[in-house]
Amino acid sequence: MDALYIRAGILLSGVLGLIFVGFLLRRIAGEDEGEPKIVEIADAIRSGARAFLVREYRVLAIFTVAMFVVLAVFIEPRPLTAVIYVFGTLTSALAGYIGMASATRANARTANATSRSWHAGLKIAFSAGAVMGFSVVSLGLLGVTATILLFGDPYLTLSYAFGASSVALFLRVGGGIYTKSADVGADLVGKVEQSIPEDDPRNPAVVADNVGDNVGDIAGMGSDLYESYVSAVAAAMVLGVAVLGQDHGITVPLMLAGAGVIVSIVGALMVRPKPVADDFEKEVEGARKTMNAGVHVSNVLMIASSFAIIRLTINDLAVFWALVTGLVAGYLISVATQYYTSADHRPAQAIARASENGTALNIMEGFGNGMMSAGIPVLLVMLATVVSYAFAGLFGIAVAAMGMLINLGMVLSMDCFGPIADNAAGIAEMTEMGDEVRERCEALDAVGNTTAALGKGFAVASGGLAAMAWIATYFEVTGIQSADLLDVGVIAGVLVGGMLPFVFSALAIGGVAAGAFDVVGEVRRQFQEVSGLLEGEVKPDYVRCVDIATKRGLRAMVLPGLIVIVAPVVVGFTLGPQAVTGLLVGALVTGFLLAVMMANAGGAWDNAKKYIEAGAHGGKGGEAHKASVIGDTIGDPFKDTAGPSLNILIKLVGKVAVIFGPLFVALIVL
Repeated sequence: MDALYIRAGILLSGVLGLIFVGFLLRRIAGEDEGEPKIVEIADAIRSGARAFLVREYRVLAIFTVAMFVVLAVFIEPRPLTAVIYVFGTLTSALAGYIGMASATRANARTANATSRSWHAGLKIAFSAGAVMGFSVVSLGLLGVTATILLFGDPYLTLSYAFGASSVALFLRVGGGIYTKSADVGADLVGKVEQSIPEDDPRNPAVVADNVGDNVGDIAGMGSDLYESYVSAVAAAMVLGVAVLGQDHGITVPLMLAGAGVIVSIVGALMVRPKPVADDFEKEVEGARKTMNAGVHVSNVLMIASSFAIIRLTINDLAVFWALVTGLVAGYLISVATQYYTSADHRPAQAIARASENGTALNIMEGFGNGMMSAGIPVLLVMLATVVSYAFAGLFGIAVAAMGMLINLGMVLSMDCFGPIADNAAGIAEMTEMGDEVRERCEALDAVGNTTAALGKGFAVASGGLAAMAWIATYFEVTGIQSADLLDVGVIAGVLVGGMLPFVFSALAIGGVAAGAFDVVGEVRRQFQEVSGLLEGEVKPDYVRCVDIATKRGLRAMVLPGLIVIVAPVVVGFTLGPQAVTGLLVGALVTGFLLAVMMANAGGAWDNAKKYIEAGAHGGKGGEAHKASVIGDTIGDPFKDTAGPSLNILIKLVGKVAVIFGPLFVALIVL
């Protein structure tokens, strides 16, 4: 009965998170969007984002129905596993929609608030980002806890996590292809060919580009980390039951997750920007300090609360140290990501310097930087895995993954702040709000670029550790004790798994290339055929580019998604459950390395361009700037499409293997 009361209390933590979301939404709604021309652009972005998400959810609904039938027919307990799967998809889709809707209502309000002061704009943008952050952790915690309260079986939460992963895959791939098709198309014609500014209202693709920030970097990132969060909690419960017993094995992970929601709220409330003089550097530094204060407070509170929870429940501090291992690893990976991507440090500055000698050197320097950047995150995840296993075995690995994600509400709030600030800067440019407002928005955007890069690095790193937890869970549910590397099936599985991230990335990047090709053609057509467009005398047809990018994104997302789900099933039924262990390891190794390399290379290319635009190496319009724009264009599908999507791949293959694992074993027995 005590455990029941505790779990009911955990539900209240999730409810408290949703109440905080309501408070934030009210704060945002209280701000004025501004003049009619600002409202007009904001409405265009909002309607485009809503239209894309609705059409994507229709495709996802077809896939969900098909998967429901498969699970209801083949996976025990029938049809409960299938029902829980649908529950996971619905809550994940709801979280993505809430976050995107909030972001599209906050972008114009952020720009308008920034016309009053820099810190007023930061407050609105961060509040909107926090809506996404706390929708994710609150709905995730409520969904997992409700599943446990209703059915009492932690294995059913694996189906819930599988449903969340399906949404994340399609939103990440589809949204990523959409946003980069529009972004690349807008940059190649507008900035490179016509030499007009970014977010210039004469560019027909500029609204589609701003829509993409919301569907890719808000809804996509939110669904990505939603599935990471519920996956870590679910894996910790399944492995925890085997170590701590039914009550503590379920209750301790849920209590830790509930505490994470509360301390993240405290951290978010600590983000109180203070007025500074109208100075770009001071505004950037002030924004970083105020958000870092929230992170530091939530981290300290989480360490203290997790110590109390573990001491009072199981009195096993080895589990506490496993959690701290994940928390510290996540923080250090964020520091490493900032070093390799921020314009304040040598790697991005070296890319900018190389740009003086042309595009080829820009690309070589950026690619090499991305490869080098994979070293530290991989070593840190390796250390976290080894140390957490030494503390608490396989359960320790799952707890470490939870530790990395435990303050997700605060981390995701900072990440989603980035695209909202980017949208605000774009609206300020498109509506000619003036140099002062544009500079303030640019300061917020500069901070947002760093927080977005940190978010991508965090998502990939947490995905790597969570994938390790899912491999451990696969061993648990199938009863496999070890995998023999002399087994030809295991070797075959490793090769197939290692291949998957490359094929998947090729399809995702190819989707962006095809979409960008169509957008480039449309932008060129309008510039050539619409009289007075380049002179600013008539408005471009924004809707046409939005529609092109939408169709390309939806069309190109299906095949990569199917490959990820079908591959482990085919290997399991043809080569057996041992071969699937090889597939999971192969996918993790190549997928994790590729994801880190592409995310960091893309982030560094982007910030090198912005470093030049701030006045270094000839500034805007120079040869170095033109080379950096090309490098940034190549990096766009790296950091916003293929790289982040690989984070989902390395976990989703594990979930599919866990769900179908008992069938693989049963087939061998027969």
